[in-house]
Amino acid sequence: MKIKPLQDRLVIKRIEEEEKTKGGIIIPDSAKEKPQEGRVVAVGDGKTLESGKEGTVDGEAWDKILFGKVFGTEIKIDGEEHLIMREDDVLCHC
Repeated sequence: MKIKPLQDRLVIKRIEEEEKTKGGIIIPDSAKEKPQEGRVVAVGDGKTLESGKEGTVDGEAWDKILFGKVFGTEIKIDGEEHLIMREDDVLCHC
Protein backbone atom coordinates (compact mmCIF):
# COMPACT_ATOMS: atom_id res chain seq x y z
CA MET A 1 0.00 0.00 0.00
CA LYS A 2 1.30 3.46 -0.85
CA ILE A 3 0.79 6.03 1.90
CA LYS A 4 1.16 9.83 1.75
CA PRO A 5 1.08 11.62 5.13
CA LEU A 6 -0.62 15.00 5.38
CA GLN A 7 1.05 18.34 6.15
CA ASP A 8 4.22 18.03 8.29
CA ARG A 9 3.77 14.37 9.23
CA LEU A 10 6.24 11.52 8.65
CA VAL A 11 5.67 7.77 8.44
CA ILE A 12 8.41 5.94 10.35
CA LYS A 13 9.40 2.26 10.50
CA ARG A 14 11.21 1.41 13.73
CA ILE A 15 14.68 -0.12 13.49
CA GLU A 16 14.66 -3.25 15.63
CA GLU A 17 17.26 -3.57 18.36
CA GLU A 18 19.67 -6.47 18.70
CA GLU A 19 18.51 -9.68 20.39
CA LYS A 20 21.81 -9.94 22.32
CA THR A 21 24.05 -7.55 24.21
CA LYS A 22 27.68 -7.09 23.16
CA GLY A 23 28.64 -9.55 25.90
CA GLY A 24 26.41 -12.25 24.39
CA ILE A 25 23.51 -12.07 26.86
CA ILE A 26 20.16 -12.75 25.15
CA ILE A 27 17.52 -10.16 25.99
CA PRO A 28 14.01 -11.63 26.47
CA ASP A 29 11.08 -9.92 24.72
CA SER A 30 9.54 -8.96 28.07
CA ALA A 31 12.64 -6.89 28.98
CA LYS A 32 12.97 -5.07 25.66
CA GLU A 33 11.88 -1.49 25.19
CA LYS A 34 10.54 -0.24 21.89
CA PRO A 35 13.35 1.29 19.87
CA GLN A 36 13.54 5.07 19.55
CA GLU A 37 15.31 4.86 16.22
CA GLY A 38 13.69 4.50 12.81
CA ARG A 39 13.75 5.13 9.08
CA VAL A 40 11.48 7.59 7.31
CA VAL A 41 9.18 5.75 4.89
CA ALA A 42 7.07 8.69 3.64
CA VAL A 43 7.06 12.47 4.08
CA GLY A 44 4.18 14.97 3.91
CA ASP A 45 4.26 18.15 1.83
CA GLY A 46 4.55 20.51 4.82
CA LYS A 47 2.04 22.64 6.68
CA THR A 48 0.76 26.02 5.56
CA LEU A 49 2.55 28.83 7.39
CA GLU A 50 0.86 31.93 8.84
CA SER A 51 2.07 33.90 5.83
CA GLY A 52 0.06 31.57 3.59
CA LYS A 53 3.14 29.96 2.06
CA GLU A 54 3.60 26.20 1.99
CA GLY A 55 6.27 25.06 4.46
CA THR A 56 8.67 22.19 3.81
CA VAL A 57 9.45 19.11 5.86
CA ASP A 58 13.07 18.59 6.88
CA GLY A 59 13.52 14.93 5.99
CA GLU A 60 13.44 12.54 3.12
CA ALA A 61 12.48 8.90 2.67
CA TRP A 62 15.05 6.51 4.14
CA ASP A 63 16.59 9.09 6.48
CA LYS A 64 17.55 7.57 9.83
CA ILE A 65 16.06 9.48 12.78
CA LEU A 66 15.78 9.42 16.57
CA PHE A 67 12.53 10.22 18.36
CA GLY A 68 11.11 10.22 21.90
CA LYS A 69 9.40 7.25 23.58
CA VAL A 70 5.88 8.66 23.68
CA PHE A 71 5.67 10.34 20.28
CA GLY A 72 3.68 9.21 17.28
CA THR A 73 0.63 7.11 16.53
CA GLU A 74 1.17 3.41 15.88
CA ILE A 75 -0.44 1.98 12.73
CA LYS A 76 -0.12 -1.19 10.64
CA ILE A 77 0.66 -0.97 6.93
CA ASP A 78 0.65 -4.27 5.04
CA GLY A 79 0.95 -6.13 8.35
CA GLU A 80 4.02 -4.19 9.55
CA GLU A 81 4.03 -1.70 12.42
CA HIS A 82 4.81 1.94 11.63
CA LEU A 83 4.52 5.30 13.39
CA ILE A 84 3.00 8.51 12.10
CA MET A 85 4.45 11.57 13.81
CA ARG A 86 4.84 15.29 13.28
CA GLU A 87 8.15 16.73 12.16
CA ASP A 88 8.43 18.56 15.53
CA ASP A 89 8.58 15.18 17.33
CA VAL A 90 11.80 14.14 15.57
CA LEU A 91 14.78 14.71 17.87
CA CYS A 92 17.55 14.39 15.26
CA HIS A 93 18.57 12.97 11.89
CA CYS A 94 21.46 10.48 11.93
